[in-house]
Amino acid sequence: MSVTVTLNENGPIKVEGPLVVQDHAGNPVPTVAGKAVFFCRCGQSAKKPFCDGSHKRCGFVGTSPANPD
Repeated sequence: MSVTVTLNENGPIKVEGPLVVQDHAGNPVPTVAGKAVFFCRCGQSAKKPFCDGSHKRCGFVGTSPANPD
């Protein structure tokens, strides 16, 4: 099974597929198996690294194409 990462326009990073999320010390962060995980891109979430919808309130604009360089 593969992992799909989607950069939502003006919103969070959506990750679908089997994954393990770890904190800075390598401790597992609980997620729900089979459910997509949404990571904050705007920097305003109170639930970092997860999205809490703050991008809607702060006017986050994330429309530039992804650039791996």
